[in-house]
Amino acid sequence: MQLKIMPKKKHLSAGRVPLILFLCQMVSALEVPLDPKLLEDLVQPPTITQQSPKDYIIDPRENIVVQCEAKGKPPPSFSWTRNGTHFDIDKDPLVTMKPGSGTLIINIMSEGKAETYEGVYQCTARNERGAAISNNIVIRPSRSPLWTKEKLEPMILQNGQPLVLPCRPPIGLPPAIIFWMDNSFQRLPQSERVSQGLNGDLYFSNVLPEDTREDYICYARFNHTQTIQQKQPISVKVISVDELNDTLAANLSDTEFYSAKSSRERPPMFLTPEGNASHKEELRGNVLSLECIAEGLPTPIIYWIKEDGTLPINRTFYRNFKKTLQITEVSEADSGNYQCIAKNPLGAIHHTISVTVKAAPYWIVAPQNLVLSPGEDGSLICRANGNPKPRISWLTNGVPVEITPDDPSRKIDGDTIIFSNVQERSSAVYQCNASNEYGYLLANAFVNVLAEPPRILTSANTLYQVIANRPALLDCAFFGSPLPTIEWFKGAKGRALHEDIYVLHDNGTLEIPVAQKDSTGTYTCVARNKLGMAKNEVHLEIKDPTRIIKQPEYATVQRGSTVSFECKVKHDHTLIPTVMWLKDNGELPNDERFTVDKDHLVVADVDDGDGGTYTCVANTTLDKVSASAVLSVVDVPKPPIDLELTNQLDKSVQLSWTPGDDNNSPITKFIIEYEDTMHEAGLWHRQAEVSGTQTTAQLNLSPYVNYAFRVTAVNNYGPSLPSKASAQYFTKAAEPDKNPTAVEGLGSEPDNLVITWKPLNGFESNGPGLQYKVSWRQKDGDDEWTSVLVANVSKYIVSGTPTFVPYLIKVQALNDVGFAPEPDEVMGHSGEDLPMVAPGNVDVNVVNSTLAEVHWDPVPLKSIRGHLQGYRIYYWKAQSSSSRDKRHIEKKILTFQGSKTHGMLPGLEPFSHYALNVRVVNGKGEGPASPDRVFHTPEGVPSAPSSLKITNPSLDSLTLEWDPPSHPNGILTEYTLKYQPINSTHELGPVLDLKIPANKTRWILKNLNFSTRYKFYFYAHTSAGAGSHITEEAITTMDAAMASRQVDIATQGWFIGLMCAVALLILILLIVCFIRRNKGGKYPVKEKEDAHADPEIQPMKEDDGTFGEYSDAEDHKPLKKGSRTPSDRTVKKEDSDDSLVDYGEGVNGQFNEDGSFIGQYSGKKEKEPAEGNESSEAPSPVNAMNSFV
Repeated sequence: MQLKIMPKKKHLSAGRVPLILFLCQMVSALEVPLDPKLLEDLVQPPTITQQSPKDYIIDPRENIVVQCEAKGKPPPSFSWTRNGTHFDIDKDPLVTMKPGSGTLIINIMSEGKAETYEGVYQCTARNERGAAISNNIVIRPSRSPLWTKEKLEPMILQNGQPLVLPCRPPIGLPPAIIFWMDNSFQRLPQSERVSQGLNGDLYFSNVLPEDTREDYICYARFNHTQTIQQKQPISVKVISVDELNDTLAANLSDTEFYSAKSSRERPPMFLTPEGNASHKEELRGNVLSLECIAEGLPTPIIYWIKEDGTLPINRTFYRNFKKTLQITEVSEADSGNYQCIAKNPLGAIHHTISVTVKAAPYWIVAPQNLVLSPGEDGSLICRANGNPKPRISWLTNGVPVEITPDDPSRKIDGDTIIFSNVQERSSAVYQCNASNEYGYLLANAFVNVLAEPPRILTSANTLYQVIANRPALLDCAFFGSPLPTIEWFKGAKGRALHEDIYVLHDNGTLEIPVAQKDSTGTYTCVARNKLGMAKNEVHLEIKDPTRIIKQPEYATVQRGSTVSFECKVKHDHTLIPTVMWLKDNGELPNDERFTVDKDHLVVADVDDGDGGTYTCVANTTLDKVSASAVLSVVDVPKPPIDLELTNQLDKSVQLSWTPGDDNNSPITKFIIEYEDTMHEAGLWHRQAEVSGTQTTAQLNLSPYVNYAFRVTAVNNYGPSLPSKASAQYFTKAAEPDKNPTAVEGLGSEPDNLVITWKPLNGFESNGPGLQYKVSWRQKDGDDEWTSVLVANVSKYIVSGTPTFVPYLIKVQALNDVGFAPEPDEVMGHSGEDLPMVAPGNVDVNVVNSTLAEVHWDPVPLKSIRGHLQGYRIYYWKAQSSSSRDKRHIEKKILTFQGSKTHGMLPGLEPFSHYALNVRVVNGKGEGPASPDRVFHTPEGVPSAPSSLKITNPSLDSLTLEWDPPSHPNGILTEYTLKYQPINSTHELGPVLDLKIPANKTRWILKNLNFSTRYKFYFYAHTSAGAGSHITEEAITTMDAAMASRQVDIATQGWFIGLMCAVALLILILLIVCFIRRNKGGKYPVKEKEDAHADPEIQPMKEDDGTFGEYSDAEDHKPLKKGSRTPSDRTVKKEDSDDSLVDYGEGVNGQFNEDGSFIGQYSGKKEKEPAEGNESSEAPSPVNAMNSFV
């Protein structure tokens, strides 16, 4: 069995103690961490934890530090070898080792040289369980040598020739970085024509005169030592062929002169690499760099392809103007033939580079540490690959395994060591070395054989808090050798937990997939192996989940408004939540406009930048919930931009624009406006309107206008600000395309014709020199047109015309370019004069006392001398039939439009004399009046008497005084007085009728009942009938002796007792009725009333000549039940024979002649008084006593 130590798995619950070790059964074991709690007495072989790089280049100006750190139990000791032999650091005073470490510090700053300590170093860390070794660390000091001094001759070239400026930097360690600059330390410009190669040389595909300079300087920067070395400047001069021959004439023979051909255009040739093919080798994982630089005129362009394949898309890069092809992370698959092609208009050339990718060794399976129990089996596997295939060799504790003593528990099979039935003496550190000609790999892996009883590493009484309905993971990190078995128990006497409900993980963790409230409790973990047993208790609490019960809602608001997001959180009462708001998953802006209280986030004065996703995050120590809402900030759009005019024609232009930001509300339309900067500068007019999806518009233009355009965007929230004005566009002048409108011809005097029109504005003029050609002639004559030209006016007066003659008129616009189209003819008239003739045959027909109809003959049209407006009737009251005195009445006027020859005169006074005349009316005024026509109106009914007073009340009489009607409307013939008594319950009694002569204004009414209220109705009569009435009420007086007797009886004891008995009986009856009614039954009285309604308390009907119940408007007393009027004051047909009209609420109530409503009492309309019987209502106590007497 194979034993592993596994670190404790981290858990998000509160009270979690991080586990450092964990156990897991697997083929290859994991490293044992140095946990002090576990390893206080647990031995472990050494492990190298830190070391210097294999190729260690040092700065010779600083101390040398060679790192070697290791861990193990007991702590390891360290030793070093140098160039394969033991390095005794005690004998070198400049070398020290850090305490508790294997790191070497070589002090060369005080004395000594770095070159003295060049060599191959290796560190060994050793304890009682084995020895681990480091890589071979090759130490070399960095070098930045100077350029060798050389004399550089100036270079003279013909224009267009190729050139290579060599750099050839000194060999340093590490290699230098090359760049070209001038004396001012400015980098020389590079291009497709001039560029630096990978070797540092500067290549010119062809030279130009501007390449002439004396300071081409190559610099080498050595980063390790932070130094820069400089080459001697190179001088280059580019001249023409003639200049070159003159310069060389003194030194060269005739055959050495340059010909002009060398500066002509030529096809490409490679400057590097040479020939048609080359080879490149690169190591796996490095960057493959391939270079082709060509000369030619014009400058060639470089292309790259891979034969029989494609270049890797994500790893291919072009540098140095495509002259260098780079492939990163190169692998064996990138081997093959790559072809570069140089091309210009005169030809092409190609070069093939064969690429081979080699590989230093790299791991496939590196050996892993083994922790085994005595008697167990295991293996170490070391697999590596490379090109060529690496060789695998094994070492034990730093010694080749071939020369170590045989171990019966160990068997080596190539790249695998197999262990069987190991014992504690089998513990050791094994090294695997994989090497080929390009490098090596070295790995340490120990085999540690341990015999340990179980240990539980999870802290005792750890408290786990878990949210309900989520998984609960209870840790039981353990260690033991052999591998212990794990069991879990719940409660003090619980049974072992099995996997039907729970999940038992190999690392000892108990998982409750869905924790519920009843999962709360104490759990015990027990670990056992053959060497012993260990146990540990942990505690589990289940908490209610945190929930957002009111989530923020999506909002769309307009800029400048305020928005509020609500977030209400419900949580376990034992947990303390924190609520945080985020905007777009980041913190809220640090802005005082953002305010957060318990449940709300409020954003005031919202602007465009506030739009986004707002998230409410509620955190507890156990869980986290969030809810988001999107805020969309909307507003009117931003103005369009980039207005441009294209397709500019004489009468049209195309306007295009770029829409501004729509502020989260789609643009619905664009409004295009124009300004005429020549005629109406600063005044903008609407030109067109297009949909919100358009960004161009074809605009029709008018001539002779200096246009400027602007565009306004509109969305659902309103229009944007207008855009900036476009460029101005001035259209050519043209003749007017329209004539003035609203042309009229009207005379202001009888002998003139005033021609008016609405002039064209500057925009409509279409050109300079706007004028108007005004033409006129008589309609019915044979005259020629008379014309005048006018400018800057809108009116022309033609004088000396006949009165009211029709004229044909036309007004035509023209400018310097030409005339507008022929205008339409308009008919007008010269001036009007007053009519000359009055209407004849005026006749009046009296319809009734207030209405008359008038007829007349029309006047001849020629005599009207103008436009007929109508006829006007003047009428006035001349004399009353009842009076001999004439009195002046203001005249009244009625106008009848058009050619009407009759009309009605309403509102006349009855019994009156009237006079009238008729006149014809035109636009100038009225003609002469017709002769006066006199007529009189018949008598009408009079108005009500002006007043009615009732005085001198006595026991049986009342005195009535009145004033005659203010409008008698005829000769009064008599007065009618109707009256009726009103009893104590406000019901009306029979009506009495009395005729009074017309010459009376006072009357004594006798034979009345004492102490009785009476209602009086008073009318006036003419021969036309009775007028409207006036009403009044009065009461007769009471006899003094009778009043005294009534008072005496009322104070007698027997009377008081009788009244109390009656009241008691009524109270008892009411209680019985109330009980019976609540039980749903009918009491006897009610049944009797329903079966036989008392006729004496029924309202009087019109057919028997009596009035209904009376209710004083001031008392507001309810009607008696005998009226059978429901509480809602409506009368049902089945409950009463009265109609609604009888109660004054219907729409058919009667009116007097003066329009006043007859009804005066609540609930009923009063009928005309008529003769009837006495009221059947029971008398009041006072009346009862009077009757008794």
